[in-house]
Amino acid sequence: MNVLITGGASGLGAAVARRVADDGGKPLILDLHPPKDDFPSMQADLADRHCAERAVHGLARANGGLHAVVTAAGIDACGPLNDVPAEDWERVLQVNLLGTAAVIRAAIPYLENEPKGRVVTVASTLGFRAFPDATAYCAASFGIVGLTRALAAELAGRVGVTMIVPGGMDTAFFDGRDPRYRPGPDAKLNRPENVASTVAFALSQPADCEVRELVVAVCEDPSWP
Repeated sequence: MNVLITGGASGLGAAVARRVADDGGKPLILDLHPPKDDFPSMQADLADRHCAERAVHGLARANGGLHAVVTAAGIDACGPLNDVPAEDWERVLQVNLLGTAAVIRAAIPYLENEPKGRVVTVASTLGFRAFPDATAYCAASFGIVGLTRALAAELAGRVGVTMIVPGGMDTAFFDGRDPRYRPGPDAKLNRPENVASTVAFALSQPADCEVRELVVAVCEDPSWP
């Protein structure tokens, strides 16, 4: 199984790539940075639609097509709306939401050629519950929820669509932030490998069965419910 993974060079994306490989699949990495593991990859900025589309086609053609896509890439720009530079705020939506849509759009023709082609999007608990100083990330996450639900209806019977909704994870996602926006030393965070297992579960379903939506978080995650 060829699985294209956005953001596959680090964090959740890297954990998904390793799980795909462990399960006998072939991870294809699309990221701004090269992966540490020796997986086929192409570097692309998801904020650039044309660049993202070229990377999808390049990976698919070089590796004999696509069986699934997992959109795990994500960035953030924390702070009050008036304080976050407009360029930084808009880039969150360009990468997280518009980049997700661009990759899926480019991948659909390949997925439709497979008997069980699948799309797995990665939203966030902040796609259901809003927090202050997170307007960009919440806007993108709420958008991914709407995009995925509409896509599931649109592609029903042709391509399987699953939305994974993780809570906070112990990754480099929080590195470099103002201390106000970093989890404290006692924060309960999930391991990305646990979330990768839920992605693998969605990918492993038979052709006539779909996991539509799955929330995965530590039991004391403050963002859910």
